[in-house]
Amino acid sequence: MKKIKLSILDQSPVRKGSTAEEALRESARLVKLADRLGYTRYWVSEHHNIPGLAGSAPEVLIPYLASQTRHIRVGSGGIMLPNHSALKVAENFRLLEALFPGRIDLGMGRAPGGDRLTALLLNPSNNFDEKAFLQQLADLSGFLYDDRAAGALHEKVKAIPRAATVPELWLLTSSGESALFAAHMGMGLSFAQFINPSGGPAALQLYRERFRPSRQFPEPVVSVGIFAGCADTEEKAAELQAVMDYRLLNIEKGNRDATPSYEEIKHIEYTEPELARIYFNRKRMVFGTPEQVKQQIQCLADSFDADEFVIATITDDFGDRLRSYELLAEAFDITPTFAPAEIP
Repeated sequence: MKKIKLSILDQSPVRKGSTAEEALRESARLVKLADRLGYTRYWVSEHHNIPGLAGSAPEVLIPYLASQTRHIRVGSGGIMLPNHSALKVAENFRLLEALFPGRIDLGMGRAPGGDRLTALLLNPSNNFDEKAFLQQLADLSGFLYDDRAAGALHEKVKAIPRAATVPELWLLTSSGESALFAAHMGMGLSFAQFINPSGGPAALQLYRERFRPSRQFPEPVVSVGIFAGCADTEEKAAELQAVMDYRLLNIEKGNRDATPSYEEIKHIEYTEPELARIYFNRKRMVFGTPEQVKQQIQCLADSFDADEFVIATITDDFGDRLRSYELLAEAFDITPTFAPAEIP
């Protein structure tokens, strides 16, 4: 049985009755816990025009979180690259890498992180063209590595500051298309099972087959992102899952408000079509006691041939969220490689 590495995806959810400020303070508490427990990396997302999520600017949130920790890798999961200029992203993450050498990840996605109108306002020239995205990836790599190809942009324009190291470059995907891009560019690949529960193993296999070694990754590197909730009892785990069922169903209906409590939704009776969507969405998540969650993730690890899982946990009670990550760390026996005294 392969050793599983655990990481965290934090969308900075705004709990019902709470505020964005509180959500960001909770992110700071969670990253400190993850650092202490020995999680591998901590990624924050880019979402726009969604009141229930406070994470709109990873490049702003990352340095705050990294400053609260000493060991865990901190990065984006991800920067939605078409919303930005490749040069500006390179400068932002070079600066982050200079501030926190060897601890920064630059995970990138092609989706807008919101609706099309918002994406148009963020970048009026965005045409959602795959060739333009590939060019952005090539430009970004050139800026980060100071490529000197004659006639290229990087010959005359440099991303400042020049750092001694380069952030790890990852592509996020919920389909096979970006898997091909990651393979072509020699980047890491993270499959978003929490978005699309179909086709993950095939996408990762395609990535491995087409992978071209790069300066950063001589071999393919993969992870899988899932929703998860872990609790001390089966009853509590079922409550956490019921809340997540409701949340995902509501998002599909266009309602992106804060997550309600279990008490508020426990008597809801779903229609047959709603139940069908709930059962489908459960392929995007794992919930249970520590042993149950461990078994489910191990099965996914075998299916994906992956040894790293990026866990997104959303609960209506922040204490439940912290407890879930504690139980996961215990179940998978992840341990920090440093003394507790080193934690600030």
